[in-house]
Amino acid sequence: MIVIRRIDKIYNYIVEESKVFLLKDIEAGKGFSAGHIAKDLSIMRNNVSLELNNLLREDKIIKIKGRPVLFLDRKNIERLLEYKLQSGPLVFEDFHELLGDEKVDEVEKNPFDSLIGYNTSLRTHIEQAKAAVLYPPHGLNTLIVGPTGVGKTLFANMMYKYAIYVKRLEANAPFVLFNCADYYNNPQLLLSHIFGHIKGAFTGADVEKEGLVAKANGGILFLDEIHRLPPEGQEMIFYFIDTGSYNKLGETERNRKSTVLIIGATTENPASSLLKTFVRRIPIVISLPSLEERSGKDKFNIMKFLLTNEAHRVNKPIKVEAEAVKAIIESASYGNIGQMKSNIQLVCATGFLNSINNKDFIEIDFKSLPSDIKNGLFSSSSKKIDMEELSKYFDDQMVVLPQGYKVLIDEDSSEPTFNLYKIIEDKAAILKDEGADDEYIKKFITTDINIHLKSFYKKSINSAHGREKMLKLVNEDTLQFAEEIRDLVEAELKRKFNERFLYAFSLHLSAFLKRIDSRRSLQYTNIKNIINDKPQEFNISLKIKDLIQEKYNIIVPDMEVIYLTLLISSVQEEQNNERVAVIVTLHGSSSASSMVNVAKNLLGEGVVESIDMPLDVSPKRVLKDIIEKVNEIDMGRGVLILADMGSLTSFDSIIMEKTGIRVKTIDMVSTALVLEAVRKANMLDMDIDTLYDSLKDFRGYGLYSKESKDSLVQRSAAIITICSTGEGTAKKLKELVHNIVINITRDEINVIPIGIMNIKEDLENLLNNYTILASVGVMDPKIDAPFISLENLIGGDGEKRLMNIIQKNNIPTDRKEENIVVKELCEDSLNEFLTYLNPHKVISVLTNFTSVLEKVAAMNFSNAFKIKLMLHVGCALERMVINAPLTYNGDESTINPDVLKYVENAANEFKETLNISLIDDEIYYICEILQEEPNDILDKV
Repeated sequence: MIVIRRIDKIYNYIVEESKVFLLKDIEAGKGFSAGHIAKDLSIMRNNVSLELNNLLREDKIIKIKGRPVLFLDRKNIERLLEYKLQSGPLVFEDFHELLGDEKVDEVEKNPFDSLIGYNTSLRTHIEQAKAAVLYPPHGLNTLIVGPTGVGKTLFANMMYKYAIYVKRLEANAPFVLFNCADYYNNPQLLLSHIFGHIKGAFTGADVEKEGLVAKANGGILFLDEIHRLPPEGQEMIFYFIDTGSYNKLGETERNRKSTVLIIGATTENPASSLLKTFVRRIPIVISLPSLEERSGKDKFNIMKFLLTNEAHRVNKPIKVEAEAVKAIIESASYGNIGQMKSNIQLVCATGFLNSINNKDFIEIDFKSLPSDIKNGLFSSSSKKIDMEELSKYFDDQMVVLPQGYKVLIDEDSSEPTFNLYKIIEDKAAILKDEGADDEYIKKFITTDINIHLKSFYKKSINSAHGREKMLKLVNEDTLQFAEEIRDLVEAELKRKFNERFLYAFSLHLSAFLKRIDSRRSLQYTNIKNIINDKPQEFNISLKIKDLIQEKYNIIVPDMEVIYLTLLISSVQEEQNNERVAVIVTLHGSSSASSMVNVAKNLLGEGVVESIDMPLDVSPKRVLKDIIEKVNEIDMGRGVLILADMGSLTSFDSIIMEKTGIRVKTIDMVSTALVLEAVRKANMLDMDIDTLYDSLKDFRGYGLYSKESKDSLVQRSAAIITICSTGEGTAKKLKELVHNIVINITRDEINVIPIGIMNIKEDLENLLNNYTILASVGVMDPKIDAPFISLENLIGGDGEKRLMNIIQKNNIPTDRKEENIVVKELCEDSLNEFLTYLNPHKVISVLTNFTSVLEKVAAMNFSNAFKIKLMLHVGCALERMVINAPLTYNGDESTINPDVLKYVENAANEFKETLNISLIDDEIYYICEILQEEPNDILDKV
């Protein structure tokens, strides 16, 4: 006869009775009291209490204080919560504490407690935010810093809600959000939005307008991407911070008042992207952690929250396989929470499509994930939060129900304005009515899903790391072996792989070797069918297995071969889809679309789109259209723009900054050029640089004439420098022009010095052997090429003109530095004047000083004035080093206070970089130079 102990009898009762519990039962306060158990089991109540306390000490049950005291089965609670609780004994004040305070009335609840990680990874940041809100009388202005996608806007919203919660703000206080990037290329319009304007303040200001500062009165003004504010905007903001007063654009007096707490957000380093005077006026800087820096529990809870929102949106439970959970979590580290949100919406939409005939739930398994998300599983083991830690929070599968949905922001701009699931359902119904089979419907709508999500989310910058970055993660030996393996795979598959293969394989190999050392095995689920799907990749993986065993003298398990097969096929699948996309943009109502139609009819549906530009459309609108199109069609290798006018080449940097996508532009477009671009992009697998270089000199498919063909082969480009002789000064001029040229372009351009004595003969010889792009010097040689005078080169716009000349000759430019002329001439002169300071080192500091001075004073200095100013200040620094500064003998009262402020701000550069401080007298002399020669200050170019 088996005798069951009393403690086991009580515990078994709790376990069995708990099996029917749902999370809503726990939320409703269900549990087991000592009296209830004693009655059902016919055991004396005091004995039940004794055994319950023993079970609590053994960490088998959880205790909830109250009347009566209730007990719950620990394992069942962990099953319902979908994560493991900390080691016990666990005693909670009430059910709200057990459930993470989920059911407290939102009005009474501290808003910050809704943030995942509020009591762990975000605790310090929230304390800073609370201090900022509570500081009397109206709070402290705050800057929130962090990379894209970490939740800066959400955090600012929580600060606003907390201010209302603690009654620092009225319940109806305004929260005004403004993204400074929307108007960064139009400072006047940007400042008009923030401060308002009066009628007639600028062209188009037909009526007076209130600004955001007025609308935010009594509340919070949130300036997102605050680093986009121009210097004058920052100055107006910090004057407003100091005084609470401001003026509208067009007004001279600052007599308007507003009480506003300013919260800014930036992805940039404040020290380098904002004026120091502005940063000093923002005492609280909150640096939010990236997703990679968050704990494994935070990552899991963030994913669960985002999945719950999708479950609510589609009103179905979502079941996610364990391997898929890990892949989704770790695939988003480079794009943070924003990227995870985008990835989850993509996989949920695909899962919804695959489960469209199953009305009960959406299922997401590892095999159905896109390649770039699958790769998250490869890299996760290399990070500090590895798969083993993530596994603590779920079993083989996690299930998310629609009921846990929460709204954190009333109007979330990061949410799509469309219901993707409704789009999928409607289109599937239409296609089914037309007789399409399930396989066709899935293929058709999968394309639709990608288009809709890409139209809303900007594509993330390619996350593949360069060799230098890889070596921070793996050692040299591992990376070299990975490169050998890449050569093997490329030879077997007869194709090239990009850096992503090295990244994925070297990280996986490094993690595998660590698992071997620590005798830890990694469990894989539901991926064996990859052997049948990818036989070629599987055979390659067997060869890799032999190479690993030979090199490291270890046994590689068969499961590792399966995983290598998956890695190779996933990287290959993703790379197969990468190519350069092409945009054709021409003036006229249908010119571009006509060319693109020809290309598509002849070559098939390549990745090429058109933008027609009617003549009455503004350049700003054209730029906006191109940016939208670049985001839409980028396939991972950048976008080539074919245009009819060279002015569009100036858009390159703006488009790349706005989109994070590489862009190149070629002008003088023809139908033949469009055909050649599409052919090479789609069929020859070229990257954007190779494609650009192959097309920049393309002149059509017809044969060149013998003369033009020979000239292209034989003639090199050259710039002539002319001085009174062919020696001395002319050679110095050659050196200066040569330095300008190599700063502008990587293509070879000869710089040839000649004197005026034999100029006719020298020119005749040069014209026969070179393509002369320009001449620079003391006289105009009257040849068929632009001339830049020596005075213009040194004191005017000569450097800019040289760059324009090179660009007009279809030579690719890649400017590295500004003002080579100023730098070269100043360094030569300082070599004569300075004894103790190194001219080569001090020149960069003087250049930065001049740039800061231009910025804070909102001026453009001519080259001549820059040289004069930098020579004077260089000598002033030398005087400070030898302790022999000048004494100012002028009238200090004549110094303009604004000019004095500008110079003092700029002079901080010397203290920070050289540890040299200019005394007031030396600063007065600099101010005098600025005030005495205003005609030299403004660059008349």
